[in-house]
Amino acid sequence: MSDIERESMEFDVVIVGAGPAGLAAAIRLKQVNPELSVVVLEKGGEVGAHILSGAVVDPIGIDRLLPGWREEEGHPFRTPVTDDHFLVLGPAGSFRLPNILMPPLMNNHGNYVVSLGNVCRWLATKAEALGVEIYPGFAAVGLLYNEAGAVTGVVTGDMGVEKDGTHGPGFAPGMALMGKYVLIGEGARGSLAKQLIAKYHLSDGREPGKYGIGLKELWQVKPENHRPGLVQHSFGWPLDMKTGGGSFLYHLEDNQVAVGFVVHLNYKNPYLSPFDEFQRFKTHPAIRGTFEGAKRLGYGARAITEGGWQSVPKLSFPGGALIGCAAGFVNVPRIKGSHNAVLSGMLAAEHVCDAIAAGRANDELASYEAAWRATDIGKDLKKVRNVKPLWTRFGTIVGVGLGGLDMWLNTLFGFSPFGTMKHGKAD
Repeated sequence: MSDIERESMEFDVVIVGAGPAGLAAAIRLKQVNPELSVVVLEKGGEVGAHILSGAVVDPIGIDRLLPGWREEEGHPFRTPVTDDHFLVLGPAGSFRLPNILMPPLMNNHGNYVVSLGNVCRWLATKAEALGVEIYPGFAAVGLLYNEAGAVTGVVTGDMGVEKDGTHGPGFAPGMALMGKYVLIGEGARGSLAKQLIAKYHLSDGREPGKYGIGLKELWQVKPENHRPGLVQHSFGWPLDMKTGGGSFLYHLEDNQVAVGFVVHLNYKNPYLSPFDEFQRFKTHPAIRGTFEGAKRLGYGARAITEGGWQSVPKLSFPGGALIGCAAGFVNVPRIKGSHNAVLSGMLAAEHVCDAIAAGRANDELASYEAAWRATDIGKDLKKVRNVKPLWTRFGTIVGVGLGGLDMWLNTLFGFSPFGTMKHGKAD
């Protein structure tokens, strides 16, 4: 990239990814210091275009970022959770786990069923109103470094490149966006995050990363099959008892239902892919009635970080930090990460503001790395740190049971008889 002359733009802070983490960081930066110049790069054609999660959102992050949002018109949190079901599926039937047996952190009342894409579009309007520049359709494809080895900016992709790599007649080089700090919020397994983790050895001393694949479809269902605010989680069939994974149905507004299927990447089946298992899941007697006479509106898939507390890499590097799912802040049993993404974006932004106010630039935000485990992000992840390794080691029935007990003990007494278990190996 260095042999191409590029147009360069200077900012105080460059943010990669217009997801919940990146947009929360941008908003918080301008709230703390309105004079900062902030840019957000988004690879999707519009904000929200690559946000695939059908989500139940814990509003803790939004409440802190935008107090009073509930009084505003036009916000996307239109469907509060009204009913919470946990099902265990067998080949021909199911049974519902009593809610009283579930650890309190698994309770979804007070949360909202939303389109996370709509949430990001809403957050983008808030950011732009504060003066943040958002560039959709521009993917950050490379990092820029100074002589000391610190990150100083990112490069966007070149346009008009032919299939053989040569420059076509419409070639236009990507831009260099330079910043005092660069925040990476590109999601799970992002290309820049992987480069940074390798270059700065950010995963040294941490457990290997664990991942899942999440498949999701959005359906328009018949009004008689729609129950706004119903959140239904399930595990078991069609997966065997050795395979980690689960499924969900989230009833949004406007007769829409988001259905999803998550499979941990220790999945082994030479005959059926996770997608095939997803389609089988929808034929279960407890599930299929929802989709009778329905129309599928869209579908997609994404990687999910599942390593949690033990696997979060070092978050700070010379010149910037990792935020959101790039850092691995998903709470696996809750199937939630957007609340921690917002909180991490805010936390990183506050440490960036302190650094810039002190006249610093392109150094390491060590205070952000030192702070996160004592915040609500750390408290959220620590309580569930053993759920994934217990599930992997003991299978669905025993592992999930022990994981539930462990969550109860962590919630009530702040300790675990298992300590902090190891994942052992990467997927």
